[in-house]
Amino acid sequence: MKFLTSGKVKDVFDLGNNILFKFSDRVSAYDVKFNDEIPKKGEVLCKFAEFWFDELDVKNHFVERKSDTEMIVKKMDMLPIECVVRGYFYGSLVSRYESGQISLDDNVKKELASKLPTPIFDPTTKSTHDIPINKEEAISQKLVSSEEFDWLSNKSIEIYQSMATIADKSGFILADLKLEFGKLDNEIILGDSIGPDEYRLWPKDQYEVGKTQEAYDKQLLRDWLSENGYQKQFDDSRAKGQEPVAPRIPDDLISKMMERYISAYERTTNKSL
Repeated sequence: MKFLTSGKVKDVFDLGNNILFKFSDRVSAYDVKFNDEIPKKGEVLCKFAEFWFDELDVKNHFVERKSDTEMIVKKMDMLPIECVVRGYFYGSLVSRYESGQISLDDNVKKELASKLPTPIFDPTTKSTHDIPINKEEAISQKLVSSEEFDWLSNKSIEIYQSMATIADKSGFILADLKLEFGKLDNEIILGDSIGPDEYRLWPKDQYEVGKTQEAYDKQLLRDWLSENGYQKQFDDSRAKGQEPVAPRIPDDLISKMMERYISAYERTTNKSL
């Protein structure tokens, strides 16, 4: 087993025709890695990925789960585009709209956390700092072909809608979702992993338009960072060409994140961790 790379959350090993994902308890936000870890996070991400790959009616690279934190997937050529689907006016969509970086139809309600009339495909590049791109930019940068872009758009929205239905039955709102795809034998299939690091999950019974939503995902950490001025510190450091320094995550926030990760998994899957 050959070590390939260590990402923000998981370590990747070469098994020949397959790859081993080893999920850790590491956490990152705003492209900054933190020294503190979230207990049980790796197990939740691994088992959530298994659940979604099994549940979704779409071809994917999942082979089997080997342990609480390890899974084997098929090796394939990943497409250099992150497929983001947004169902609500929230997150970076809000700031990009307010700064004029993106336009939205007149029928879109421009109030925080309001539901969009239909989910939108809002892809980004894959880089240290992901950059939103449209179809023309994706094609001109030779990331994907026109036909591939349309396929990814339709399939990503289809997957989002399927997952949103499952989340709804579990008492959650799936606000948005990030997916990755790759090619195996010249066929595009779903890859990477799917869990609370790849989507925003809100409890239905606490949902209220116009306010910051209660998060059962990594957004809890992002909100804390923004409220305490750390996001701005990160941006200022990068503007000076410096690497941002991660603050220590408070113990109560670590505990809250762990509890909500576990709760999201158990409520969605009807399984105990």
